[in-house]
Amino acid sequence: MSATVTFEVPSPQGRRSVTLSYARVGSGEPLLLLHGIGHHWQAWEPVIDILAAERDVIAVDLPGFGASPSLPDGLTHDLPTMNAALGALCEALDLDRPHVAGNSLGGLLALELGREKLVRSVTALSPAGFWTRAERRYAFGVLMAMRQSARGLPVPLVERLSRTAPGRTVLTSTIYARPGRRSPEAVVAETLALANATGFTETLRAGATVQFTDDIPGIPVTVAWGTKDRLLLRRQGVRAKGIIPKARLVRLPGCGHVPMNDDPALVARVILDGSR
Repeated sequence: MSATVTFEVPSPQGRRSVTLSYARVGSGEPLLLLHGIGHHWQAWEPVIDILAAERDVIAVDLPGFGASPSLPDGLTHDLPTMNAALGALCEALDLDRPHVAGNSLGGLLALELGREKLVRSVTALSPAGFWTRAERRYAFGVLMAMRQSARGLPVPLVERLSRTAPGRTVLTSTIYARPGRRSPEAVVAETLALANATGFTETLRAGATVQFTDDIPGIPVTVAWGTKDRLLLRRQGVRAKGIIPKARLVRLPGCGHVPMNDDPALVARVILDGSR
């Protein structure tokens, strides 16, 4: 199911080759899926089969996450570079202005692609960039603590904790409202993905000055927020609606920061509705 693609991205020192890992399934209009910081494309597994019934789904490991290597020298993990890289990815995969859905960091990147008119529609699930300074400090502190914990836990302990619902709660309750629903194998894999993410530090550093402030006219935009998001608080969705007045703001009852696991049917419906 997974594959890789290599393409070139311009840099101040000339063009650089970027390689990304991705999974592709389904048929219909193209739908690009972008995960959050420290995660991998498998975050979308709970909804991929539902989406693939109506869409050509491409779920990507962002640079420095999952199976994708970090960006090469000369390229930084900032928004302009990510826009260029994702635009080049679409060209390499022959995606003509796909729909895009993203979660957290991926939601911010999806909105940026929409702002640049590189996509047909945007669905952003708890997107980054609508925080106050205090909320950003809080979120970054939690993320760094999660990263430190993932790197410090021995793999046998992670495997043992993942076998029980209380153990999965210990490992993932910051991002899932219903961590017991996540499979043990998925919890182990995403804990290791967070621990081994080579792009984590640079991506977090680049996000320290990010604030989304632009409207996105002319493109359908959906912003959805879990009512139990413990990382990016749901009041940030109201701010997003103020900045993008024509956006559809959707409440995801009982969902956490990564809602695809908590209510797959609801999240898939929100994405498909947003891409119609």
